[in-house]
Amino acid sequence: MPLPKIPLSTYYDIIIIGGGHAGAEAAWAASRLGARVAMITMDPSRIGQMSCNPAIGGLAKGQMVREIDALGGLMGLATDATGIQFRMLNRSKGPAVWGPRAQADKYKYARQVQHLLGTCPNLTIVPGEVAEILAAPAVGAVLLKDGLRIDCRAVVVTTGTFLRGLMHTGQSQTAGGRVGEAAATGLSASLQNLGLEMGRLKTGTPPRLHRASIDFSAFEPQPGDERPMPFSYLNEYRRDWSPPLPQVRCWIGGTNERIHEIIRENLHRAPMYSGQIRSTGPRYCPSIEDKVVRFADRTRHQIFLEPEGLDTDEIYCNGISTSLPADVQERIVRLIPGLENARVLRWGYAVEYDMVWPTQIQSSLQTKRVAGLFLAGQINGTSGYEEAAAQGIVAGVNAAKYVRGQESDFILRRDQAYIGVLIDDLVTKPPTEPYRMFTSRAEHRLQLRSDNADERLTPLGREIGLVDDGRWSSFTARREAMAAAAVLLGKVGAEDHLRRADVDWKELAARFPEAAAIEPAIAARLETRLKYQGYIARQDRQIERFAKMESKLIPTAMDYSQIAGLRNEARQKLARFTPRSLGQALRISGITPADLTVLAIHLDRVRRTVPEAQGEASAAEGEASVAEGEASAGA
Repeated sequence: MPLPKIPLSTYYDIIIIGGGHAGAEAAWAASRLGARVAMITMDPSRIGQMSCNPAIGGLAKGQMVREIDALGGLMGLATDATGIQFRMLNRSKGPAVWGPRAQADKYKYARQVQHLLGTCPNLTIVPGEVAEILAAPAVGAVLLKDGLRIDCRAVVVTTGTFLRGLMHTGQSQTAGGRVGEAAATGLSASLQNLGLEMGRLKTGTPPRLHRASIDFSAFEPQPGDERPMPFSYLNEYRRDWSPPLPQVRCWIGGTNERIHEIIRENLHRAPMYSGQIRSTGPRYCPSIEDKVVRFADRTRHQIFLEPEGLDTDEIYCNGISTSLPADVQERIVRLIPGLENARVLRWGYAVEYDMVWPTQIQSSLQTKRVAGLFLAGQINGTSGYEEAAAQGIVAGVNAAKYVRGQESDFILRRDQAYIGVLIDDLVTKPPTEPYRMFTSRAEHRLQLRSDNADERLTPLGREIGLVDDGRWSSFTARREAMAAAAVLLGKVGAEDHLRRADVDWKELAARFPEAAAIEPAIAARLETRLKYQGYIARQDRQIERFAKMESKLIPTAMDYSQIAGLRNEARQKLARFTPRSLGQALRISGITPADLTVLAIHLDRVRRTVPEAQGEASAAEGEASVAEGEASAGA
């Protein structure tokens, strides 16, 4: 269904700049919360476009998609409707690090996102390019490149790779944020004029191949799961859900030493090594030339051939992201077994783009300098659809709260969600390369599993207004069914058996026939809960200790230069990062428990008399030491 054509107004509560994954979630959340929203994008037909890998989820990323869905977001719904292969990654390890992933039909995915946005009654899609954000000192309007002014109270910038985007294939350079799409050229200067410090990052993409030109018999087939797990809890709550689209295979292959020799011989023609590109790329997902240089002892690197859709011949060649010249890419592709006759539909390329250093945003994703200006997605230094969407839903909710005049921000804690870990990392540990979420970044990962995001976040989504009556009814029914199943296990004496690591649900059901009637999804969650009960209880105690630090809030107008006894380095870093709590202050690199004690003394001195403050400071010092030790152990 095409997006509705609504007459353009000269005023909206919130303007979303950009129609990628961050922009889509921000528009969905803000409009469903009642704000009048305009999404301004250069090409409305590209809303929800998968610029790179046609997949959603993965390790840690899949947890974030489940969290977005549990809050009432759209990414999980769009993925379930358009997924052509579903796989649960990391099953050989514990459930805490399982990661749901789905290969999607990228064209159907974009259309589904557009369809979902089309159901939002308060959303208008505006074709155009924003050239300037007007703020004096709070956001008041945007000015489009064609001269049109649109007044507003808040702006969410979700520009992805389009801010002064520059694509590189060998020595060839083309302005643009994506093949066939122009760069946004004016907004960077506007953001700088508002006082924001800009940086520059780089990402890349591999060549796309024609399906009919590939000899798939030379590759190892990689099927999806026989019983696919949906991303959306709305689908999980239905016992009869199955993917609506036909399911397909992917294939696994690899490079070889001859390919590596060719790459080494042509490094002087690679923009990253010739000096043509000076910005930093992602370490976790390096180009093939980076792999060959950094892992010189490896004679083979894996390649995954992934279909981009059911109605296209495009095959995404995951694993050989590159910006080498086209003639070198062709030699590389043809030396991969099975690709000797491959036809390249699109050469790989790297893209450089502007971003804003995220030390300048609050945990709400509102900028510290300009009231009403929110940033989400790659503009904050992240990489990946899921990280962008996670920021988008938080920015959309907080923008809606801002225009309503609500003082309390929507902020997720590190112990509540991977989304909380992501944003806390951005504001306390500014990335030096495109940030990607990993399970190792979450010290409370036993709690933040992909199976229980609804338990953690759906009540919160209901509280803020994103979870509608239908979702809430399904959630409460599932919660009641889980409680009843837990009571049943206790009555038949099955709990102690299930806690044993060598007992699985099938074995338990054979011993206790009553347990066999429990719904499989509920059974799996209860099994995980019981087997990890001791570890989870220990994490609960850690979270309780951390909570004391997180509850000690620091005034936003704190003048750190006036705090006696605080080291100069601590003053500078605290003034730069402006942490919202003692807990967040401790996570800033270079801030010590001793610094925290001085800060706690000062805060208590402001609130109370000096003797009482010193007593409180001793407790604060103890809490700081515990928190630091636990944070190090968790990482």
